[in-house]
Amino acid sequence: MGSEKGRRELAAILSAGVKGYRRLSEEDEEGTLRTLGASQELIGGLLQRYTGRMAGSAGERFFGLFSNVVDAVQCALAIREELETRNADLPENRRLDFRMGIHFGEVIEEGKDLHGEAVDIAVHVSNLAEGGGICVSGAVYDPIQNKLPLAYEYLGEEAV
Repeated sequence: MGSEKGRRELAAILSAGVKGYRRLSEEDEEGTLRTLGASQELIGGLLQRYTGRMAGSAGERFFGLFSNVVDAVQCALAIREELETRNADLPENRRLDFRMGIHFGEVIEEGKDLHGEAVDIAVHVSNLAEGGGICVSGAVYDPIQNKLPLAYEYLGEEAV
């Protein structure tokens, strides 16, 4: 049995998961999976447009990797805008509201799997977001605060 050595890199990690996914699946599994697949296809295209790449998924969660935090944040904003447009055509109880989190740190890629503390932090940060929201860690906020003209809300320190 051969093993693939993990590749380490510094990256901006975009973690996104669907708020209320379990409820959506229980109510309409096939419809939810169909909508999720269409959303992931859209997201994959946006990741490429912003020089990112899909770096794996698990259920309703996906990960994108970027070489810099500005592209990651701009991509997250584009994803939110596109998904809001698509969600407008769906009944409120069928909408996929992604919660996105972005962190910058070292990741280890082994095949289709991502490992490392930075990935865990990105997931934690995404879980702090409201449905349709985007949260960033301090490692992302510091370099973007003066580069992107956005309104930021400080949520305080979180133990990870």
